[in-house]
Amino acid sequence: MEKLSVVVPAYNEQEVLPEFHRRLSAALEGLGLEAEILFVDDGSRDATAAVLAGLRERDPRVRVLRFSRNFGHQIAITAGLDHAVGDAAVVIDADLQDPPETLRDMVARWREGFDVVYAVRSQRESESFFKRATAGLFYRLLRSMTDVDLPVDAGDFRLLSRRAYKELNAMRERHRYVRGLASWLGFRQGSVTYRREARFAGETKYPLHKMLRFALDAIVSFSEKPLRLATYLGFSASLVSLLSIVYFLVYKLFPDFVGFPPLPPGTTAAIVAIFFLGGVQLICLGIIGEYLGRLYEESKRRPLYVLDDSEPRPEPR
Repeated sequence: MEKLSVVVPAYNEQEVLPEFHRRLSAALEGLGLEAEILFVDDGSRDATAAVLAGLRERDPRVRVLRFSRNFGHQIAITAGLDHAVGDAAVVIDADLQDPPETLRDMVARWREGFDVVYAVRSQRESESFFKRATAGLFYRLLRSMTDVDLPVDAGDFRLLSRRAYKELNAMRERHRYVRGLASWLGFRQGSVTYRREARFAGETKYPLHKMLRFALDAIVSFSEKPLRLATYLGFSASLVSLLSIVYFLVYKLFPDFVGFPPLPPGTTAAIVAIFFLGGVQLICLGIIGEYLGRLYEESKRRPLYVLDDSEPRPEPR
């Protein structure tokens, strides 16, 4: 019988996990698949570890990975896929915003021959207008900046065939944008739509500053256009400086023609040059620094995550 791995990253989700497990178990019934449920505890500080231990004792399908500290959501997904053993793997968050009942439609698409089945949000309940607007803008901006066909309004909730997630596992970059990597793989990709629900309990793990960091990782990982932008800014600065020189020469030689009252010699030119060129240089250095910082992180060759040896460690097969 074919097997389905369900990868569930979890960070401080003690209130949600029992209800999530109940709904996921119900959703897995009738699929005609053997299943494993692989929870990845991303260094939780609440009772998540104890709740998962209880689920593992009651349900033989449950396997648990526990990080030695918090490594982040995208790394937790990676660890789960590293240890998945199914013919297909589904990535789903534990907060119940992505309903487990959607698995039936995703498995049906997989059986049609799709290697990647991503879930597209048709509605986003309980999210502010600001979040919906900025999310939509980000997806469209990223799609315009890359050569990868990134689906709009699709998150990490997706199914990957064994060959797809094995290829994804081979990509070990540290600043991970898993949904982008899954799209970059190619293969045959399809979609299902679903209504994104309100969080069942607890607090969001992606406040605004983390979302901005996540967006920056996505752009830098999949686009070189910011580097080209730095080049364009440099040329633009040079052009404006040249025009400024021409302007001030005219002002010096024909002050009556320009029509402005005289200024102390060199004042305006100095202000324009310092603020404009200084700003452009800082922008360019910041963009280059983002790329250099990632090269530095990759050169260390550290493991993406560390597992807590006090937990029983499932081995990938």
